[in-house]
Amino acid sequence: MLLVNAAVGLVQLIIAIIFAVIALYVGFWVLGKITKEIDEEKELAKGNVAIGVIVAAVFVAIAIVVQSGVSGLSVGIGKAASLGFLSVDGILAIVVALIQLILGIVLAVGAIYLALNILDKLTTGIKEFEELKKGNVAVALEMAGVIIAVAVIIQSGVIGITTALL
Repeated sequence: MLLVNAAVGLVQLIIAIIFAVIALYVGFWVLGKITKEIDEEKELAKGNVAIGVIVAAVFVAIAIVVQSGVSGLSVGIGKAASLGFLSVDGILAIVVALIQLILGIVLAVGAIYLALNILDKLTTGIKEFEELKKGNVAVALEMAGVIIAVAVIIQSGVIGITTALL
């Protein structure tokens, strides 16, 4: 039984790493779509701290939400183990957990996109993306706070989905 648990844990770890890398890539890509006039890679290479703060906030936010999705995956795999991995209920538990993880990633990226666009519309006196390009760290910290706050809120929604489905 110990060997089976270790194998299950290893599978969970591999799945978590794969989804984390995908989620971080997607998050960075979406950030590039939001900040059309900014080339994040060039700005980072120039040492633009403001851009670094925003990129870091996006990565932390995605990690917060993906972590809750990975927890749901663990619950699903545990349930599948108790029901039998090849049983219909076991397979269904794993599929639901994977869907929940993917949904968490989509919700995180979508919420960050929406939050930054709404923030940009609400703060009419500040052109956030222009300020970021200039290296304005105060604006970057404001935006980072919004990004991480949204992730924390989305995380509890993802956990709620896990509880309801599994």
